[in-house]
Amino acid sequence: MMIEDHVYARPVRDFCRKELILCSVDDVVQAEAAVMAERGISSVIVCRERVPVGIFTDRDLRNKVVAIGCDPGTLRAGVVMSEPLIVVREDDFLFEAVYLMARHGIHRLGVVAADGKLCGMLTESDLIRAQSNSPQLLVRQLESARNIADLKQIHRGIAALTVSLHQAGVPVHELMRLISHLNDRIVQRLIDLLRGERFPQLPAGFAFVVMGSEGRGEQTLKTDQDNAMIYADDLSAGEVAMLATFSEALVEGLVEIGVPECPGGIMAKNTLWRHSLTEWMNVVDGWISEPDAENILHFCMFCDLRTLAGDPALEQTIKSHIAERAQHETLFLMQLAVQAGKFNPPLGFFGGFKVEKSGAHRGEIDLKNAGLFAITEGIRALGLAAGLVGGGTLEKMSLLRDKGVLSHERLEDLQAGFNLLCQLRLQGQVEAISKGGELSNHIAPAVLNRVEQGRLHVTLEVVKSFEAFIRSRFRLDVTPG
Repeated sequence: MMIEDHVYARPVRDFCRKELILCSVDDVVQAEAAVMAERGISSVIVCRERVPVGIFTDRDLRNKVVAIGCDPGTLRAGVVMSEPLIVVREDDFLFEAVYLMARHGIHRLGVVAADGKLCGMLTESDLIRAQSNSPQLLVRQLESARNIADLKQIHRGIAALTVSLHQAGVPVHELMRLISHLNDRIVQRLIDLLRGERFPQLPAGFAFVVMGSEGRGEQTLKTDQDNAMIYADDLSAGEVAMLATFSEALVEGLVEIGVPECPGGIMAKNTLWRHSLTEWMNVVDGWISEPDAENILHFCMFCDLRTLAGDPALEQTIKSHIAERAQHETLFLMQLAVQAGKFNPPLGFFGGFKVEKSGAHRGEIDLKNAGLFAITEGIRALGLAAGLVGGGTLEKMSLLRDKGVLSHERLEDLQAGFNLLCQLRLQGQVEAISKGGELSNHIAPAVLNRVEQGRLHVTLEVVKSFEAFIRSRFRLDVTPG
């Protein structure tokens, strides 16, 4: 079933806006008009003792205040508001909201919870977005985007599309691929705009690469920037300086679009992540020769590199160098394997889980630390030992099975476990978006049904077994004689 076919059978809560701007019946119109202008909105909900009684719109301002010469500095919102406020329940189907808007000839509905309290607002624009939640539309919008404001709106649409597709039952690995693809297209379109407006003379010999989960094509909705710049050895000083300015503009543009900077500074605007091809090879050699915690972190991030713009041959040269250097560096590979076992799966007694005891995530587990980290890092270490650099985690799993590194049974267990952990993480992020909450990698086992809890427990047992396999494979448990 296509999304367009069933979107109207979904509850209003999936589409309404949770951030509400309220005013009192006694507030003056001028103050409320100023709030509307500042927030870029066309209406505010009017309350009497916290109970919504009407709505004050820009149309009310034009027709009931300005057109008849009333003083907005003394007129009260309760006098000119439109009433009553037509509402729909948050668990009503979307088609019921469409019917109410058509019946009353209005463009907005209040959304109330089961107890009758206001919990959101549904606008005509929300309905239009609901009908147009499709990858094809976003791609068309990307192709016609003319500025950063357009790209910012499209970036927001990725989250809405992901929510819709997740609720439609699209497999999580397909969703991650789609999110990564659309994020790629946003970056590429931003680069096109920057080249057209500010950098028409960019040299040919460069590659802007993304890394980490974006490089692997495994992004969910909680993401930040991880990128770098590689350029040819023969570029002039002026061309290198131009690439530095371009990198800064690109990173800043992504921030404006809604992709935050990497907290660790792993971005092409920083000189540590912008080098010539030969310089990058030397950097990689340094990471391998001195595998301390920071160098291991940087190496693991970098070796997932993938070119989004420029010459992909630079990426391939770097990957070949990494494969050649790392494959036979036993001590370095052992350090990577140690990293894979950094976190113990949070398994409790009698099928339970060790959850966080305090703080914002009390009663929850961090799915990344619980298992995703061990799987991605363990597969990376095994892959490098087998000469594999880059690619997605699932892809490398299959290649490792083909090379005889993983048994067919372990492959199936790891694939199922990786997909479940990604699914639960995305599920938690989708629910956070629906509730207007903060995105994270955490989930509360208590909110899962018994079947889901059982599957999660089995997955964490798989992770525990995989960590033991990694220790054995890289001889981490062998005591020197």
